[in-house]
Amino acid sequence: MALVTLGLSHHRAPVEARERLAFTEADLGAAMTRLRALPDVSEAAILSTCNRTEIMAVTGLESESLLLEWWRRERQAPEGYIEKFAYAHRDLGSVTHSLRVAAGLDSMIVGEPQILGQMKQSYALASEVRAIGPVLSRLFQHAFSVAKLVRSQTQVGAHPVSVAYAALQMARRIFTDLKGQTALLIGAGEMIQLVAKHLHQHDVGRIVVANRSLERAEKLAREVHGYAISLNDVGNYLPDADLVISSTAARDFVLPYEAMARAVRSRRRKPVFMIDLAVPRDIDPKIAGLEDIYLYTIDDLRAVIAENLKLREEAARQAEVLIATQAREFTRWLEGRDAGGTIQQLRARARASRDEVLEKARRKLAAGEPVEDVLGFVADTLSNKILHAPSQVLRKADAVEQSLLLNAARKLFELPDDEP
Repeated sequence: MALVTLGLSHHRAPVEARERLAFTEADLGAAMTRLRALPDVSEAAILSTCNRTEIMAVTGLESESLLLEWWRRERQAPEGYIEKFAYAHRDLGSVTHSLRVAAGLDSMIVGEPQILGQMKQSYALASEVRAIGPVLSRLFQHAFSVAKLVRSQTQVGAHPVSVAYAALQMARRIFTDLKGQTALLIGAGEMIQLVAKHLHQHDVGRIVVANRSLERAEKLAREVHGYAISLNDVGNYLPDADLVISSTAARDFVLPYEAMARAVRSRRRKPVFMIDLAVPRDIDPKIAGLEDIYLYTIDDLRAVIAENLKLREEAARQAEVLIATQAREFTRWLEGRDAGGTIQQLRARARASRDEVLEKARRKLAAGEPVEDVLGFVADTLSNKILHAPSQVLRKADAVEQSLLLNAARKLFELPDDEP
């Protein structure tokens, strides 16, 4: 049986292909069950995210064509469509790939942690529908353990490389504890949505969302348990805002100097952390000259991100070495597991031969044959039975196979290399 991974990701597949070949969350469990039901597939799991879809299987299939064809039919794709984007890994390659994915080394943003949570969800669902067995179960657990090891022994996830997360990290330099702070977010586009979610995940005390469209502000506020206001009401909420982050498409300043100056006087020397993510800028740059104001722009964050990307790349190189070691460790377990079954078969065959020869020896003794002769019969017959099959295979093998088999035999029977 082989461990196989088939997949496509952001590396080679455009978003249209990733959308078409992905499995919906609602159908994922049933799809795993159907995959597991294929001939010669003993274990199966599927990981499907916005950036990748992967099929994992323990299978006796010699090629991946049956799995690819099943995938094509499931997603009703034209013939040859998946092959344009798909990659395939087997055994050690499959293990190494899974460990890299779990550690975030194969992600669009190196070191991002979201993929690990998505893998855990996939594992839980595959376990629930009983699509996986001892091999994939152990691989998932090993991947989770290695991902944790990578994060504890390298800095691959320590440096923010998204604008939204970099903004949060900079805010935490000013406020070590965000729980008692109020965040005023101006805008409701994608960037502000990401910032809002990060702040919510880090338990910021209160989130106020201001937007020209109150309906959009309310939608985002509901998602992060915040409060929505109109853009015209921003001045009324500035005195309470400890963090102000703005990203709109306005052509003029959304936050003028005079409004912020009034808010600063009301705050009585309490610091305000501000980030202007808009181009053109939303926040009047003169505000940076006010007391207790820490104002940053998108360019400040980009400089932080560029430096952090370099740090992550170095950490990723260290992580690759660790993953290579851990992948070999898992493969040794996998090989030992296969060897265990073969060893059991060898022992069973040896016991059967022993019982057969002993039965014949008893009959000879009962017939009155000398004990020495019967012992010689037992020794010769057992030796011949044990060596007959290997000898026949060696004689029938071609030169290349014979060389490989002879080397293996020398190791198995501890024969000296110079013995003819």
